[in-house]
Amino acid sequence: MRLTKATDLALRVVMSLAATDPEPSTARRIADEMRVPYNHLAKVVARLQRMGIVETRRGRGGGLCLTDAGRDVSIGRLVRDLEGVGDVVDCEGDVPCPLRQACRLRSALRRAQEAFYASLDAVTLADLVTAPTGPVLLGLVGRPPSG
Repeated sequence: MRLTKATDLALRVVMSLAATDPEPSTARRIADEMRVPYNHLAKVVARLQRMGIVETRRGRGGGLCLTDAGRDVSIGRLVRDLEGVGDVVDCEGDVPCPLRQACRLRSALRRAQEAFYASLDAVTLADLVTAPTGPVLLGLVGRPPSG
């Protein structure tokens, strides 16, 4: 299984925000830190905002910050929501697979996909930004690591 680029970027955004929490950041700063196009990151931030994970504030002292739900979300839940419901393989595509009526692979892949998500369910955002990752994230924003 491979995550979409949007999910990968969303995870990096929330990790960056968690490392600098409670200080807000900006989409422009995170795009620069992560070396990704601002337009791509802005779309991801908009989606995270719709999901209730990120809050955006305009004006002086504004920027992006995690919501309470964003701070507490399991990584498994976040990845499920970002990736959406779907099979690992498309058995019903433009040219349906001739094995689809009797295939055992599809259900095996579904179980493997759920095991992947389940392994991420116990992982929190706080887990992802502990050392050594947190200090690296803080270094990207030019803040000295604490402790």
